Order: sequence, then C-alpha cells, then structure tokens
Amino acid sequence: MNQQQTSQLITLLNDCARVCNQCAVACLNEKDPGMLTACIKSDLDCATLCHTAAVFLERSSGNTDAVLSVCGVVCDHCADECEKHSHMEHCRVCAEICRQCAEACQQMEHI
Repeated sequence: MNQQQTSQLITLLNDCARVCNQCAVACLNEKDPGMLTACIKSDLDCATLCHTAAVFLERSSGNTDAVLSVCGVVCDHCADECEKHSHMEHCRVCAEICRQCAEACQQMEHI
C-alpha cells in the first residue's frame, strides 16, 4: 500500500468513525431509542474499530492487515444494521459510509 492509499484510507476510517458516533447520538435522541439498541451498539463498535484501524495504519503496525480484516466485517455489520432504519437520515448516511469503508478495508488488506 503506497502513502497516498494509506492516507486516503486513514481519512475514510476517521470519517466513518465520526459518522458512526453521530449516528449513535442521533439514535439516542430518537423518540424510542430502545428500539435502536442494536444499531447504537453497532455504531459504537464500528466507530471504535475504525479509529483503531486508523491508528494501526498511522504507525505502520505489522498487525494492520488483521485489524483491517476485522474492521471490514464490523463496518459491513454496521451498514446492515443501519439499513434497517434507512428512513432516518443519520442511519442512511451511516450505512453508506460504512459500506464504503468496508470495501476499502477489504481491498487494502490484500495490497
């Protein structure tokens, strides 16, 4: 993976983490956040893992491929969960960036 690819992936991971955190907060502010528990948990898991993956990339860790592999799976899961609530703008936006991030992680882990 070259420096430009690494930089782009770090930006995407950080953007995904930010959007997931925003989605979790928005879900908590909905009328019945109890119905969104799985979505909130997925958002928070995804945000944490995306942030962690970005840190691993920044320091060129030897474990980056493993972290990217898990991150791709978690991002896909979060997208699946958010798509269940795509009538809410924050979930629709979150699902979109999670799919992009999952695809990028899956591509980069093989480079």
